[in-house]
Amino acid sequence: MIQGTAEAFEVYLDIRHRLPPAEFSGAPVRAQTLADVADPYDVILLDAYGVLNVGEAPIPGAAERIAALRMAGKTVMVVSNSAGYPKRLMMERYARLGFDFAPEEVVTSRDTLLAYLAAAPPRHWGLMLSDTYGTEEFDSIRTTFLKDDADAYDAVEGVLLIGSDGWTEDRQRLLEDALVKRPRPVVVGNPDIVAPRELTLSLEPGYYAHRLADLGLGGVDFLGKPFASIYDIALSRLPVRPPPSRVLMVGDTLHTDILGGRHMGFGTALVTGFGSLVGIDEGDAITRSGIVPDIIVDQI
Repeated sequence: MIQGTAEAFEVYLDIRHRLPPAEFSGAPVRAQTLADVADPYDVILLDAYGVLNVGEAPIPGAAERIAALRMAGKTVMVVSNSAGYPKRLMMERYARLGFDFAPEEVVTSRDTLLAYLAAAPPRHWGLMLSDTYGTEEFDSIRTTFLKDDADAYDAVEGVLLIGSDGWTEDRQRLLEDALVKRPRPVVVGNPDIVAPRELTLSLEPGYYAHRLADLGLGGVDFLGKPFASIYDIALSRLPVRPPPSRVLMVGDTLHTDILGGRHMGFGTALVTGFGSLVGIDEGDAITRSGIVPDIIVDQI
């Protein structure tokens, strides 16, 4: 169990070898908000948790900053490793939090997973996912929710790690035992280790996926940040794909937002006032990880 941001950071350090390469240059520029540093960029990609909101609370001033960026002629999009609930509910949630994004401006690792499944051979998939919303958006494939029945784990032909609400250590053990007995593809719809909530951190599907990989269970395929496919989907929604140097990825996590942005050749801005680095010396985190943002801001 991860108790805080410092411990989560150590886990990210441990799994760095599974993440994509990137090149970094120079020391970061520091600014209060994006208003001071956004001029060189045409497209601003924003992480959600720790940048726009913490749990169910919006970060003060975030909606106003987005409006100002748009007024300055910037294209603003959300790129989030949120996969656990359908897009329509995500859009309702953003509206409730005071954000006015259009659906095409929000790209999630769930979108990346759905694109993967559309091109993949048919399989009977087991789901790490709460059944609260049924199989909405996954109703074109054969699925079984993985709960506490060991036979269900044995029966499926592959596993989708989408949302970890309700996931338990007993269920993780059933999954590990089933994959040791008969290896099958595991596709990770949310590679985050943790996500910031109001008072704590939630364990996300990436946490459980890396535990599978640590056991030597092959065939674990990660989708979402920091991997390229989610960014390709985001940029494909623009009328013209911009040069990488004209894109800024903004996030609170070095190993997803900043690494992913630099892997794509984007500029990057690390948000330190909220999210994954709260309570951590960001300079020490940058040095230890070797992941260097171009810009550091307190908030967007």
